[in-house]
Amino acid sequence: MNKKEKLTQEEKELYIGVGKVLKGSERRLFMARVVKMLGRGGQVYAEAEMKWNRCTIRKGLNELESGVVNQDNFKARGRKRAEEHLPNLLADIQEIVDGWSQTDPTFRTTRLYTRITAKEVRKQLIEQKGYKEEELPSGMTINTKMNDLGYRLRAVKKSQPKQKIPETDAIFEQLNQIHRQAHEEETILRLSFDAKATVLIGAFSRGGVSRVEIKALDHDFGPDSKVTPFGILLPDHDRLFLYFASGKITSDFIVDCIQACWAEIKDEFPQVTTLLLNQDNGPENHSRRTQFMHRLTQWVDEENLTIQLAYYPPYHSKYNPIERVWGVLEQHWNGSLLDSLETVLGFACTLKWKQKKPVVHLVQKVYQTGIKLTQKAMGLLEKRFERLAGLGKWFVTIRPLACT
Repeated sequence: MNKKEKLTQEEKELYIGVGKVLKGSERRLFMARVVKMLGRGGQVYAEAEMKWNRCTIRKGLNELESGVVNQDNFKARGRKRAEEHLPNLLADIQEIVDGWSQTDPTFRTTRLYTRITAKEVRKQLIEQKGYKEEELPSGMTINTKMNDLGYRLRAVKKSQPKQKIPETDAIFEQLNQIHRQAHEEETILRLSFDAKATVLIGAFSRGGVSRVEIKALDHDFGPDSKVTPFGILLPDHDRLFLYFASGKITSDFIVDCIQACWAEIKDEFPQVTTLLLNQDNGPENHSRRTQFMHRLTQWVDEENLTIQLAYYPPYHSKYNPIERVWGVLEQHWNGSLLDSLETVLGFACTLKWKQKKPVVHLVQKVYQTGIKLTQKAMGLLEKRFERLAGLGKWFVTIRPLACT
């Protein structure tokens, strides 16, 4: 009598149970030995009675007879991700989308809202980066990649600018052009800077959530003191410098911070001859502010550097890369009481931007406000400035005196 006719219900359950416990080649070899033991017709019997797959059984028999065990490689199955055969794809997408993205205006999240579509990004990859139509993934896949990179394509009401001036589109086109140039040329270093809203020092509730029970003041008493964070970000190098001022943010303060930042990093960038400064058209640093432009011109001659001023259009300040830092900072000290200056600086020192800690400074110097040049002095200084035709308020170049 054939062995397959002698299998009892207990034996079947035993073989089925062992087959479920074993994995990979061990399971296949076990199934092959059982089938070989059953004799002729064993594969059909095993498939019908024990629900074993015939293909798996045959693979196990081949391994048993040849002595060569096949190694499983489940990770190699299916279609590979687009960045597997296009290694620069994610970086190129980020470079294109970054100029059209803004941070959450409320700083309550670290999301980035972008106004460029996935279809347009695919088009720009072909025109700017030299990709071929057939090698790029579909627009839907690029949409997914953008979401994975942290960009939100869905428009939200709170991210829409309040107003739009006629020059807005032309300003963004020029910004994207000079940003690409700065990214590609080693002689240009891009800096983005701005100040955050003043932080009140005291036991005030900040509306966040903390795991530790914290008791805040139940009335809006006067703050113990105030401090204003000012940040300088190197977008292409993920370097962050934070300066905390106890006084007002003036033109002199801004230029002093830029000078201090450059003094710390200039040895790392010996090839740099031009600093590209991204900023907002604030009252203390716009291109018509006499003291700001005067201090920058003096510094240009001292350091023999060329300065390019590139301003974002009105009501679009959240597109400035430094603004993204403030959302991360708000998340970092979310729910905590900022009841002392040491606490604020402590949170700043433990902050991480792109897995790097910032350089933190406390500026205790009090700057005088209201300093400005006479109209005649500013008229002479204006001859040093190269303003872009049609957009002279937003794009200004200051060259060293030796180059003019």
